[in-house]
Amino acid sequence: MSQAFDTGLMWFRRDLRLSDNAALHLALSQCRQVHCVFVFDREILAPLPRVDRRVEFIRESLLQLDEALRQASGHAHGGLITRHAVASADIVALARQLNVQCVFAAHDYEPLAIARDERVREALAQSGIGFQTCKDHVIFERRDILTQAGTVYGVFTPYKNNWLLRLSAEHLRHHDISALAARLAPRPPGFQAPVPKLGDLGFEATNLSTLKIPVGMRGGAQLFEAFFERMDQYHATRDFPAVKGPSYLGVHLRFGTVSIRQLVATARQRQLAGSPGAAVWLSELVWRDFYFSILANFPHVADHAFKPEYDAIAWDGGPAASERLDAWCQGRTGYPLVDAAMAQINQTGYMHNRLRMVVGSFLVKDLGLDWRWGERYFAQHLNDFDLSANNGGWQWVASSGCDAQPYFRIFNPVSQSEKFDPDGKFIRRYLPQLAGLSNKAIHAPWTAKPLELQAAGVTLGVNYPQPMVDHAQARARSLLRYEVVKKLENTRNTPASKSH
Repeated sequence: MSQAFDTGLMWFRRDLRLSDNAALHLALSQCRQVHCVFVFDREILAPLPRVDRRVEFIRESLLQLDEALRQASGHAHGGLITRHAVASADIVALARQLNVQCVFAAHDYEPLAIARDERVREALAQSGIGFQTCKDHVIFERRDILTQAGTVYGVFTPYKNNWLLRLSAEHLRHHDISALAARLAPRPPGFQAPVPKLGDLGFEATNLSTLKIPVGMRGGAQLFEAFFERMDQYHATRDFPAVKGPSYLGVHLRFGTVSIRQLVATARQRQLAGSPGAAVWLSELVWRDFYFSILANFPHVADHAFKPEYDAIAWDGGPAASERLDAWCQGRTGYPLVDAAMAQINQTGYMHNRLRMVVGSFLVKDLGLDWRWGERYFAQHLNDFDLSANNGGWQWVASSGCDAQPYFRIFNPVSQSEKFDPDGKFIRRYLPQLAGLSNKAIHAPWTAKPLELQAAGVTLGVNYPQPMVDHAQARARSLLRYEVVKKLENTRNTPASKSH
């Protein structure tokens, strides 16, 4: 088979695996030999805290990828070239040094990544080097799924129906490199340094290993295998944070240590076999594609409401608002489910999906704070932070996004707690100071009798805060806050506003 290029460079980014890697397969198919690189991008790393689980997750995952590439290549000096530099400049310099004719990578959909890739493309072109990218991170991208009128979907259910209708074996094709692995080139002298240690990158070790978070390709495969055993019950267990219901694959999807095609193919197969749990989980994977589509086609959502009229909402500001934000961030709201959820994200970098909705609704609609404040906090702390899903989720609770909950739907943090953590098991895990309360009182300690509080060792305002707001009153204020949206929507929908 003749190749289009003698030498290529595979640039790993959000696809840190060997198996079913579309960009790697493309590179090996088109080149006689392929070098592989990952760049710890200084521009991305600079604003991060020096203790960041995501950086450690990437570093540990790269150790596995490096070893897998070395074994697949059959060369003692095979493996991954790792760099610590500004990627947009370093990839171009490396391509020239290695005398490659084309660089290969998987698509990235975030605005800053798109701008970076354009700079790389232009700089490579000036040196006569090609830049080929392909879809790997999603099943359908950009404008793949459109309405009959040729417009982008802004509502999930019809998008999902079309997504499922369009899904074919080709979309789920496994990209097998085993027959092409001999084209993986050995690393030349000067490029054989091992994956850098965290300290070399300016970072410190986290509690990643203490938390026993499985990392890399092996970790992703291990989690998926475990989830497969309980996938059929996913629909019944997914909303209960004390139950092992979710797949816990979010961070692996984020960094591509699992293949989305493999996950979808398995879920679809189980769904067609009649599994209600698999059907619901597949729907969650479709939501992921949906949010990627929204970000790609409506990039303004990164900074503004998807529905422009929601930018007219006057959120609280000033020192008092900052204090409320800080109490929410530190899990000191006085609502146990909210506080336990914030303790979970602060201690582990993970938060159960049901709880993301509860704490989001509480920040926006009970505390009256801008959803972007919460979005920013999640972006800093979530191991699986992904701009599209994080933004979509926050705009959903703020009612400003596509297919969002109506503005008048406001989660009651106590009833949510009673429904989804009925025995208080999750709360007791993250708020041990409340462990002695009864299953009834633990959801709203301020309703407990003084003797019960005393017996449980709980002193409100001392070792657990009083509730910072009254939910019923906060709900009423929230509805007033959203009146401006209602007025704008009514104005937009009047016959006069539609006349020409």
